[in-house]
Amino acid sequence: MEISFLNIVLALTFGMLLLAFLLAFLRLLKGPNMSDRIVAMDLIASVTMAFILTYSVLVKKEIYFDIVIIISLVSFIGTVAVSSYLKQKK
Repeated sequence: MEISFLNIVLALTFGMLLLAFLLAFLRLLKGPNMSDRIVAMDLIASVTMAFILTYSVLVKKEIYFDIVIIISLVSFIGTVAVSSYLKQKK
């Protein structure tokens, strides 16, 4: 495989996304309250979408964009549902 500028950028992108995923996962585990954990779950979903989009650029397939749209819809609905449940609980 030839080393090109795009391959270097994609490798750096995967590394930064992995770091963001690990930091968000730590916040999910150690979050002081429930709202921090909800935000961390939403961030993990966003980072997962970024992983999929970066992978789709790497393999040059547009089919993965549909998966990202589905994940974003489920993530939004889940965040709204959990937030409204916690609001009613208080």
